[in-house]
Amino acid sequence: MQANRPAANKSAGDAAETLAAAYLATRGLRVLERNWRTRGGEIDLICSDGATLVFVEVRLRTHSGYGGAVASIANPKQRRLILAARHYLMTHGAAADDRPCRFDAVLLDGIDEARIEWIRNAFSAD
Repeated sequence: MQANRPAANKSAGDAAETLAAAYLATRGLRVLERNWRTRGGEIDLICSDGATLVFVEVRLRTHSGYGGAVASIANPKQRRLILAARHYLMTHGAAADDRPCRFDAVLLDGIDEARIEWIRNAFSAD
């Protein structure tokens, strides 16, 4: 049973990202990239919110024993996301460089739109 856990976690994570992407799209964001990877990390969703480029971390926690979804986006994870976002901006040229950017978090305590918490400007690159 243990061997199936990573596959089950990936499947749940994929479902959470799909739900988060749909949720953000219904709120006016346009999903540009999903699971954008660079050597130093991965960005779950990259969206456009008007003129703003939004880097989104999606977190699914089925129980709060470890502090819930928001507690899992600690400083080390934030630093990896910031570095990945900088790499994205460098590789996407001047069009991306001139846009305002922000980091959002979509937190889920289950695969259920009613249990989504969207935090705009969850943290900054400063």
